[in-house]
Amino acid sequence: MVTVTVDKNENLEKALKRFKRMIEKEAIIREWKRREYYEKPSTIRVKKEKAFKRKQAKKVRKLKQKTNR
Repeated sequence: MVTVTVDKNENLEKALKRFKRMIEKEAIIREWKRREYYEKPSTIRVKKEKAFKRKQAKKVRKLKQKTNR
């Protein structure tokens, strides 16, 4: 659980910004959105496969760019 203590002299906006960073770092919102609706295991597997293919294609593109220079 994320907790932020605000000092007497600390600006509230600064504390809020620190809180948002902590939430982002712990991926709380991302996890909540992922679990909001049920996904079939087959759908999850297909998404992972597509993501893997995208990453591989990106690596190939980057290698081609490096060799063209």
